[in-house]
Formats: sequence, structure tokens, C-alpha cells
Amino acid sequence: MGGPHTTTNAEKNKFVEEISFKDLILKLKEFSKYIWRKKIIVILSGLIGGGLGLTAAFMSKPTYKAELSFVLEESNSNPLGAYMGIASQFGLDLGGKGGSGLFEGDNIMEFLRSRLMIEKALLSAVTYDNKQSTLAELYMDAYKTRQGWEKDSLLKKVSFPLNADRSSFSRQQDSVLNTIQGAIATNHLNVARPDKKLSFIVVGCTTLNETFSKEFVETLVREATRFYIETKTKRSTTSVDRLQAQADSMEVLLNRKTYETARVQDINQNPARQVANVKSELVMRDKVVLQTMYAEVVKNLEISKIAMAQDMPVIQIVDKPILPLDKRKFGKLKGIALGGILGGMLCVLVLIGNKVLREELA
Repeated sequence: MGGPHTTTNAEKNKFVEEISFKDLILKLKEFSKYIWRKKIIVILSGLIGGGLGLTAAFMSKPTYKAELSFVLEESNSNPLGAYMGIASQFGLDLGGKGGSGLFEGDNIMEFLRSRLMIEKALLSAVTYDNKQSTLAELYMDAYKTRQGWEKDSLLKKVSFPLNADRSSFSRQQDSVLNTIQGAIATNHLNVARPDKKLSFIVVGCTTLNETFSKEFVETLVREATRFYIETKTKRSTTSVDRLQAQADSMEVLLNRKTYETARVQDINQNPARQVANVKSELVMRDKVVLQTMYAEVVKNLEISKIAMAQDMPVIQIVDKPILPLDKRKFGKLKGIALGGILGGMLCVLVLIGNKVLREELA
């Protein structure tokens, strides 16, 4: 006689899985039949959702997207390394010692999103409806930011006039400008590099105002470019300015010494008076020294100018936004379809949840 059959753990698990899968299929069939019996309610919910979607489509305002792409090119190597090594021995900084870390890699994209650059763009001038104002004012008009400020004696006076001194802004102006800047950085501005292997950077802005979208991206890139070039060439520019001042001063001294030499030679016409010629020789010697110094300064000045030209980055605009911009609006058909689907799905979930709850409480 054989012993009793022993069920292994694997067989038990398989049996449990078969029961669970079977129960799941039965439950799905049960829910399907239940939903089918309630199909009128589901259809009505879908129609209501479609109606709400259509209403949302009618009430939605169109947005305008402006995109600007540019290429950042800068030389990583400097052919003036030998000159710079010599110039550095004389205490001259000709720049060109590596790139600026602020604009390396993806830093340039974060810089374009920074509060500094967005505020600079917002406080820039724009012409709209034959009137000049700042982009901040245009944004506030487009989004009706001033609504509800009538009762606040401080906020209702907030404005951002042209050529205003940023350092003199009031607390209310700072607060409003910071709110606008945050909204743009979070909801409207998009800065991306389409391909990590390329140097192309695309700046996009989507708002309710077509003029604002276009002018903002152009102004933002223009302000960032100006700041970038100033930062990149700051050392070289300082050296050029200093050498230029030295060259101008030496040129004035050399001209004076030349006139003095001629005057002394006119006075000392008697070659027998050797003592009198000493002054003439001293003046000539000073002139030669000045000429030598002036020549060296001019040479260093030209080297510095070449170095500054090498340091100057090339920011090439590839595509600029052109009016009319890409207009985006929540379509009626899309609103009906999306609203109907969401309404129907929500109704199904509510019905199933209600059924499960009743069964649990029964």
C-alpha cells in the first residue's frame, strides 16, 4: 500500500495562483456586466464631461510660443600663448587663460533662467500698440495682474517705468517683479539643448501675448550675450584700457620732448660751446628713452588687442522668432473628446467603488 500523498509547497502556490487568477477573471466579468447595466449613467457622464470640455475650450485663451536658437562658439586654445608668457613677466594680464566656468557646459542654460537675466529682460523697453513700456508692464497687462489691487493703496501704485533705477525699487515693486520672474521661469520659459553633442541652445517662451513672447526671448538672449561677452573679455579689456592710457600719456610726453629738443638745438648753434651741448644731449637721450618705451607699450597694446579679439566669443543667432508666432489653443474637438473620456472613466470608477463598498458592508 502506498503512503498518503503529500502536497508540496510549489503545488500549493500554483493552486493559490490559479484560484486568484480565476477569481480575478470572474470579478472582471462581474464588473463588466455591472457597468453594462449602468451604461446609461456612464454615457450621460461622458456627455456631461464632453460638454465641460467644450466649455473649457471656448473659455481658454490662445497662447503664443516664440523660439530662438543660437550657437555658442569659443576658442579653447589661444595661439598667443607665447606672447602672453612674455607679457606676464612684465605684469601684464592679456587674458586667454581658459574659459569662464560660468558659461561652460549646461551652465549657460541655467544662467538664461536666472533671476538676474529675467529681470534685466523684464525691465527692457518694448513697443506695443505704438506705445513704449517695459516688458514687465506688458506682462502685467496680458495677465491682468493688477486686478484686485484697487483696494491696496500701495500695490495699485506699482509700475515699472522705462529707465528706472533697479536699486531704488520699493518693497512692493521688488515683490511684484519677483513674482513675475518666478512665474516666467516656472511656467513660460523653456531653455534646452536639443542635442547634448551640439552647441545649439533653444530658448522658448509661451505666453498669452504674442509681442511679449517674441520680444522676451530676443531681449533675454541679447542681455545674456552682452553680460557673457563683458565677463569673458573683462581681463583683456582691462589690460587694453591700461595700456592705451599709458600709450596716450607717453605720446604726449614724447611730443613735448621732441619740441624741447628742437628748441635746445636752435639755442645752441655755436659748436665751440661744448658745455651748452650737454643739455641738448640730455634732452636727446630722454627722447630716445621715451621713444623706446613708447614703442614697447604700443607693441604690448597691439598684442593685448589681438588677445581680446581671440577671447571674444561668437554667439551666432540661428533662428529668430518671426510674426505671426505659433498659436496654440485648446481645440473644441479635443475638449469634447478629452472631457467625454475623463467623465466616462470617472463615472466607471465611482460605480465600481460604490459596488465594492456595498459588498464589503453587506
